[in-house]
Amino acid sequence: METIVNKVAESGIITLDLAPYVKGIDVVAFDLTPFLYMQMILKEKDYRAALQTHDWQQYAGKHVAVHCTADAIVPVWAYMLAATYLQPVAASVYYGTTQELSKSLLMQHIQAIPLEEYTDKRVVIKGCGDTPIPDAAYLAVSAHLRPVVKSLMYGEPCSTVPIYKKR
Repeated sequence: METIVNKVAESGIITLDLAPYVKGIDVVAFDLTPFLYMQMILKEKDYRAALQTHDWQQYAGKHVAVHCTADAIVPVWAYMLAATYLQPVAASVYYGTTQELSKSLLMQHIQAIPLEEYTDKRVVIKGCGDTPIPDAAYLAVSAHLRPVVKSLMYGEPCSTVPIYKKR
């Protein structure tokens, strides 16, 4: 009787799934629009009073994207003032949209991937899954791992697209 050998398991290929780096990032928005008079003008005295009574605990432990969705001219100090209230409770404070913040955090997580466990290894970046992965993440992980891996592939261990091979 012929023994079935799992060549994929014996190949020494390491699969890197980017989904865990995308999931679990708790991002919320802090929009300055509700603090504007007629959604156009920021009145300093009213703004300061509103910030003092705002419920800041709703941002506890979350990554907060600070922006203004209204087409208004908002002075820089208004963002700075919001940051002073957010900083003690939020995980991080970012100027921009929630999408931009999510992308920034994802890039930070990818840059923090320890290279030691991938040094001189054959690595497959998982290409299929239920979690949508931004294209930028694949580019970033490729650039991050390329200096240390023996080979870099995309897809699944049983069906890969070669990306890089050390010569």
